[in-house]
Amino acid sequence: MHLEEKTLSSELKFDGKIVKLFVDKAELENGEVVTREMVKHPGGVCVVPLDKDDNVLMVRQFRYPPHKVMLEIPAGKLEYGENPEECGLRELREETGCTCDEFTFLGSLIPTPAYDNEIIYMYLARGLHDGAQKLDDDEFLDIEKIPLEKAVEMIMNNEIEDAKTQIALLKTKLLSSKL
Repeated sequence: MHLEEKTLSSELKFDGKIVKLFVDKAELENGEVVTREMVKHPGGVCVVPLDKDDNVLMVRQFRYPPHKVMLEIPAGKLEYGENPEECGLRELREETGCTCDEFTFLGSLIPTPAYDNEIIYMYLARGLHDGAQKLDDDEFLDIEKIPLEKAVEMIMNNEIEDAKTQIALLKTKLLSSKL
């Protein structure tokens, strides 16, 4: 049981539309019992839409928790049990109006492992074909086309603060330099 914690009990404290909050009792490897708060989240997907000129289609939108407008790559929440690739293709269409010829898995990330089980699946979309956005009724965003090189500079200058966007763009940059 080294470096593991055994869940002894789990109590649902909040059952929301997106997240569920649990308070658990867990046993440490030394036998001590501790309380753990955990947010369960269905996960999400983000997509780097890269056009033939190495421009990234990004979205600028208001994010309620930090109370500010943020620049991000298209992304969305998974429904429980949904296939991440299908979700990513759907979000790409909804937010940018684009479809693509190539959809490459870039990996996954766990943004806040201290209290949340969310996993975000990252994809690179190439061979983009324009279409019409299909935003949700409560979704308002602007699309911006930014050269990949400029987006990386913006990350390094702290102009792009979103973690999933930073990681997916930096992975895309590293992959594109190896081709």
